[in-house]
Amino acid sequence: MSDEIKTRIESELEVKAYIDNLKYALNNGANIDFQVRRLIDKNRDEKYTNQYTNQYTNQYTIDTLFPDENPVEALKRELLTLSVENYMRTVKDLRFTKRSEMREFGKVYNEKDDVYIKIRVELLGAYGNMTTFIMSFHFAEKAFFPEMFPYRKN
Repeated sequence: MSDEIKTRIESELEVKAYIDNLKYALNNGANIDFQVRRLIDKNRDEKYTNQYTNQYTNQYTIDTLFPDENPVEALKRELLTLSVENYMRTVKDLRFTKRSEMREFGKVYNEKDDVYIKIRVELLGAYGNMTTFIMSFHFAEKAFFPEMFPYRKN
């Protein structure tokens, strides 16, 4: 673990349970909240962002991959396709220490475009409304390599 980011690799069973809970929430009315842009990104190349410093732009990736779709519906569909093989690691939010951990996943689109996905699922409000926060859904600046995925086959 680094001093800036506390990470861990969950067991395969824990990741499967997390994904099952995510899918249950999404299929039962969970809200999807995603950051379109951050001011910190205004001078950066829209296509790439630096996942290691937690700077990101999501809208460019969504517009490129799903140009004629409702972004929330496209993101929901894509989150429903996540599997344990897409899992990279779990990250503790050091800025908001009382918030739940974030999970990082990676997927390849169009057989060449690596996309980095960081999400958090939380219960919010007095009635236990589930919300899926999508902090990152963007093209990866650096290509993925097999060692980044602890449960990927082959």
